[in-house]
Amino acid sequence: MLKDLNNKLLNRREVKIIVNSQSNPGFANATKIIAEQCKAKEELICVKEVKSKFGRDTFLIDAMIYNSLDDKDKIERKPKPKKVVGA
Repeated sequence: MLKDLNNKLLNRREVKIIVNSQSNPGFANATKIIAEQCKAKEELICVKEVKSKFGRDTFLIDAMIYNSLDDKDKIERKPKPKKVVGA
């Protein structure tokens, strides 16, 4: 674990983890990895980015672990509904 910061203002933990993997873990798998390592519920985790350098097996996962679903809903953006064309 590279970074584990407790942000009391936004009621969350800011975490950076390096993971060894043959392929890109993706956001869904990165959420599971962080839930296991930090002992947190998956619905409280928001993965910001999964980065790697070309040709390497290591991936940097940057995520936020919120204290509650209310805190997460207040801060995180919600996806916009998709427009239906020609309806």
